[in-house]
Order: sequence, then structure tokens, then C-alpha cells
Amino acid sequence: MSNTKALPLLDPAPGEAAAPCCPPLTERPFTADEAETAARMFKALGDPVRLRLFSAVASHEGGEACVCDISDVGVSQPTVSHHLKKLKEAGLLTSERRGTWVFYRVEPSVLAAMGRLLTRAAPTS
Repeated sequence: MSNTKALPLLDPAPGEAAAPCCPPLTERPFTADEAETAARMFKALGDPVRLRLFSAVASHEGGEACVCDISDVGVSQPTVSHHLKKLKEAGLLTSERRGTWVFYRVEPSVLAAMGRLLTRAAPTS
């Protein structure tokens, strides 16, 4: 078991959608904790192989992908597993083992929370 903590952005209470870890970038300057949390997410996506894997899972038919369907990203299978583990540790992917295969999913609430982080803040009255 990993001792890496998932991003609060993607660690909702049971039955709740993921909430943004941070306000929209344009709302106000981040606190130190908010910046650290957002940086972990961006760091996980900052590797081209991880970004390709995340995109492959997110765009796969049915919203989930077997590792066998997404492992053709130009690196060895152990390296694919390493990158998928990093995406899971960052809270960007969930997985489920079915027989000998592992299926990965990007929850819709994760994409929504990421989108809110990168959206322009609503003007205040």
C-alpha cells in the first residue's frame, strides 16, 4: 500500500462529487497548501507519457480502459505500470482488477474539478 496521499481535489467524501482543491487560478492567489496540491496534479500530468495515458483513459469508449488497450505509448509495460501508478497516487485515475486485467477510469467529477480550477473566476459584485 502506498503512503502517498491523494489530492484533496479528487478525494471526495463517500457519495459526493470531487470538489476543487483550489479556487480558479484567476480568483485570487493560491495559499501555500493550495499551490502544493495543484502542483502535485500538474506534476503528474507534466510527463508526456503520463499525459498520453491519462488522455487514452479519459477518451476511451465507455469511460474506462484496460491496461492492455492503452499500453502502446512507446515505453515498456513496466514503465506504463509505473506511470499509471503515479496518476493513481495523484488521484487522477481509479482502477479495478477484473481477472488478470486492470481497468482504469477517470471519474467525471475529476475532469469537472480540474476544469473549475482552470476556469476564469466569476466576477464579484
